[in-house]
Amino acid sequence: MNEPAQIRIGVMQRVLPSYRVPFFDALANEFDSNVSVFAGEPRKREALTGGVVPQTAKMWWGKNHHLFEGPFYLCWQSGLVEWLEDWQPRVLIMEANPRYLLSTSAMHWIRKKDGRLIGWGLGSPNTQGGLTVLRMSVRKRFIRKFDAMITYSSQGAREYEALGFPRDRIFMAPNAVAPRPTRPMPERPPVFRGDKPVVVFVGRLQERKRVDTLIRACAALPSDVQPLLKIIGDGPRRTVLEKLANEIYPQTRFYGAQHGAELGQHLHSADLFIMPGTGGLAVQEAMSYGLPVIVGVGDGTQEDLVRDENGWLLADDSIQALKDTLASALLDITILRMKGAASYRIVSQEINLENMVAVFSRAIEKVMED
Repeated sequence: MNEPAQIRIGVMQRVLPSYRVPFFDALANEFDSNVSVFAGEPRKREALTGGVVPQTAKMWWGKNHHLFEGPFYLCWQSGLVEWLEDWQPRVLIMEANPRYLLSTSAMHWIRKKDGRLIGWGLGSPNTQGGLTVLRMSVRKRFIRKFDAMITYSSQGAREYEALGFPRDRIFMAPNAVAPRPTRPMPERPPVFRGDKPVVVFVGRLQERKRVDTLIRACAALPSDVQPLLKIIGDGPRRTVLEKLANEIYPQTRFYGAQHGAELGQHLHSADLFIMPGTGGLAVQEAMSYGLPVIVGVGDGTQEDLVRDENGWLLADDSIQALKDTLASALLDITILRMKGAASYRIVSQEINLENMVAVFSRAIEKVMED
């Protein structure tokens, strides 16, 4: 087997969001800088924060050609084969998504070079509609071309196994964006400051985050448990949300985008973190401040991050479900503090950048043993 430092690794991505850059640099540090990332630009409406490039990993920019919309979306990435020829990777890690039209070309290239192929994806949920059988057949053929699969969650692992992929070649890596915390967990008093709990949301203000549902749920709570609601973030829905809050829940405060120490102060002073919609990379950071969390139904990654010991998973997308969960969470501050301590333990010991890199390293070592 090659020594880890000698293995050239290529990582094929559709886009490069800034939150993923620390991971690629950390992976490159594990393999003596022998990591190169290929990616193109996102569509403008995707609102992905970019502009940050790896410092240790190498970067090759392709050009994305976005075709069609919604369930028919496809992407053609110009420059992919040129990158492969230039970098000559021994292991290729690529998103396990057949919608990227040059994925097959990349697979053929790495096989001709007797290289190894690792897929990386959320999972493969069941499809519905008239083409279900055909679509599942295509997925199975595509997935089985990989030597190993990396997924973020137990749900993703189950879905790949259901497609016939060998369980011993499925690796579960925590979807981490930050290293394990080095600061101690904040100490919070046994009573709410100012006799009112502080609830915080962090994220981009867009429809899929369901911040309007959060505001309505807070407004529906009994007056004696209504929290101070802090909304951290900016986006296209801010004006609409501010108007809604002024009308039905004036105990809402909007702070715009916050980062670093400013964001840390808000998390430090909060009692509960809520992410009612999709996404959730901010959940890990909130947990690193010892906060209990309420999260919405998502892509399966939440079930490993948020458990009974540190928070609540919403039963559905309704205002009633969020209201009932909020009321239960704010009823007993002792339970809140216990769940917050569990959050801190989880990100310290399990869900962090170091463990994510370690899983990728194990997957690379496994395929290189063949």
